[in-house]
Amino acid sequence: MQRLQAFKYELMPNGEQVRKMRQFAGMARFVFNRGLALQKEQYEAGEKKLGYAALCKQLTGWRNSAETPWLRDGPIHPLQQSLKDLERAYANFFAKRADFPRFKKKGQRDSFRYPDPKQINPPYSRGR
Repeated sequence: MQRLQAFKYELMPNGEQVRKMRQFAGMARFVFNRGLALQKEQYEAGEKKLGYAALCKQLTGWRNSAETPWLRDGPIHPLQQSLKDLERAYANFFAKRADFPRFKKKGQRDSFRYPDPKQINPPYSRGR
């Protein structure tokens, strides 16, 4: 018999780490909103929606743009995950499981995630 086990961690970041996490969450929100605006333009123009791969190409352009150089400072994986969230929101909309995706607002359920747990090794966590 196989036994499944889970671990729960409590993060205790210092001030600088809190600022970094808020910055990463803001970057993810910006990418989601910019992707949603692009998708809405496509939808209203009667064109096909962009897929995840096309949005990732756009993300590369946004990161290399002189308009948004601050996107280069953050990790790429959480930004790609926010584009996957947008893709899932559109799939749910077209499958009639949800309403049309809405823009994210600052300070309301701000979050970001890393897809690979090996990338996360915070020195400030304590196991429970």
